[in-house]
Amino acid sequence: MSTPRAVLTDFGGVLTSSIFEAFAAYSATVSGDPHLFGTLFRSDPAAGALLVDHECGRIDQAEFERGVAELLAPRGVELPAPGFVDAFQALLKPDEQMLAAMRALRAAGVPVAIVSNSLGDDAYRGYDLTELADITVISGEVGVRKPSRAIYELACTRLGVEPTDCVMIDDLEHNLQGAARLGIFGLHHTDSKKTITTLAEWFPITV
Repeated sequence: MSTPRAVLTDFGGVLTSSIFEAFAAYSATVSGDPHLFGTLFRSDPAAGALLVDHECGRIDQAEFERGVAELLAPRGVELPAPGFVDAFQALLKPDEQMLAAMRALRAAGVPVAIVSNSLGDDAYRGYDLTELADITVISGEVGVRKPSRAIYELACTRLGVEPTDCVMIDDLEHNLQGAARLGIFGLHHTDSKKTITTLAEWFPITV
């Protein structure tokens, strides 16, 4: 690939601590099974549909939580009130290294977009997204979610760049596969230091 000139980045799990670890910790807290939520959303079509509807903005957080609670009740799992999404979000912490990298990219004049599947009605509370990115494309606001190519097309259009000039950072490989259909290069985020080292090979940043 040619050297990218713009960056698209996921939010949760890239600019924050691990989504997977947070789900495992919360699952263990409410059920004793760290795999509860991961298994539920992967294997239960009704749970998967709820997640898609919520991430696309068709149902709000309260309706999503009610639906998930109803699916878990027959399994003997009672979710605590007022709801689990805020409790889960509280387990996610800012990744200060990655946040600094986004600021450094912008300071260097690199176009940056946050492309995020939203979970919860206020998932970005406490973060100044305008400081971190030139534009944000949030699934619940635009009605389409990753890995649909439409959300990446929208991000590139709003950013004013060609998809082939972009790199997409995400902690989920299937999201990168969706971006790749447009020619966007994927950077699988597993470790902040590794991701930043790679970015520094392409862009004039020091973090």
